[in-house]
Amino acid sequence: MATQTHETHAHETVMLQPAVDALLTDLAGFYIDGTFGRGGHSRLILERIDQEGSLLGIDKDPVAIEAGLALMAQDKRFTVRQGSFDELDAMLVDSGVSGQVDGILLDLGVSSPQLDEAARGFSFTQDGPLDMRMDPQSGMSAADWLATAAEQDIANVIYRYGEDRFSRRIARAIVKEREVAPITRTLQLAEIVKQANPAWEKHKHPATRAFQAIRIHINQELVSLENVLEKALAALRPGGRLVVISFHSLEDRLVKQFIHKQSKGDDFPRDLPVPVSALSPKLIKVGKAIKPSEQEIRHNPRARSAVMRVAEKPA
Repeated sequence: MATQTHETHAHETVMLQPAVDALLTDLAGFYIDGTFGRGGHSRLILERIDQEGSLLGIDKDPVAIEAGLALMAQDKRFTVRQGSFDELDAMLVDSGVSGQVDGILLDLGVSSPQLDEAARGFSFTQDGPLDMRMDPQSGMSAADWLATAAEQDIANVIYRYGEDRFSRRIARAIVKEREVAPITRTLQLAEIVKQANPAWEKHKHPATRAFQAIRIHINQELVSLENVLEKALAALRPGGRLVVISFHSLEDRLVKQFIHKQSKGDDFPRDLPVPVSALSPKLIKVGKAIKPSEQEIRHNPRARSAVMRVAEKPA
């Protein structure tokens, strides 16, 4: 989640230095920034790599692609592609560099420009059309989904992706309200959720979990994350690194479990006398999970929930 506002405002990229420090192992290598955003991580990677190095940026968001094209015009080592990061295998086949990537960075979640732009429909504090798509030209908007989804499906999404214990009450309220009038605005939905939520969490807007859940569902974020982790493993060269910054527990759990599973290697029965060296682990965990410093959180409160995990493909 590259936390940036519009170009006219100050912007901050979460865990900028630690992520790039962890990613770069060969300054002449080929890297992928799978969540380009407005290019905070990409610009630092380009500052640090050699003239022989190169970087591919990927993003769904057409506004991010505009920023990427501007950077591409300035630096011949950089290329940007529009699409989901879980399409990186096809992008690499197109470029003829499958299995030759030195590092892949994934900075998950929604970016600050998306949150701060009311018209994108992600915010429960600013009024805008209820969209929530990272690529507004693709797929079903949140308003369209809420207009047609079954009550049970809405409840399941809010419970699974928002971990909201009042998911059934909220879904019931949404279905009741849509029978009166279409739910097409962000503040309209936020108010429905607020009224349906009987126990507000301290320092958290009562619509936070429901908005997160609907956004994850609309953009298929966890499905894409599961897919890209497998594809990243195949894309990396031996010694290449995977760096993932997560912003909520569901994402981080997926990443943690993936790294743990791949670092265990082949799944032999426990009682077989097989040495660790023979298990052929596909990844090696690099250090412990890293969180932003107190200083970064004070400077940029949106960094507070970030967790970074790093793994390396065995040489």
